[in-house]
Amino acid sequence: MNIVNISDYQLFSSDKMKKNNMFETPRFFCDIYCFEPGQEQKGHIHGEQDKVYLVLEGQGTFQVGLEKRVLGSGQGTMALAGEEHGVKNHTDQRLKVLVFVSPNHS
Repeated sequence: MNIVNISDYQLFSSDKMKKNNMFETPRFFCDIYCFEPGQEQKGHIHGEQDKVYLVLEGQGTFQVGLEKRVLGSGQGTMALAGEEHGVKNHTDQRLKVLVFVSPNHS
């Protein structure tokens, strides 16, 4: 059994949003994205992958499709394959987001 401590995967970078991989198999991966104030994951599309965002700490602006919403701790959303999605930390506090992504079938 692979046991992890979530606090070991909450590393930040002053340059850009930091992806911290906790688990990865051929069927999915699970990361913690750490955003300093003002950092973002620009809108992008995965043609074959669904993505789930769950806010662990802080607040951010999440885009799925044409909609943008502010989500805080305990809230989450999902972007289906083919939907543009992204995240921006619009606050002056750190943002931590748990991310699950399904496999790329290409």
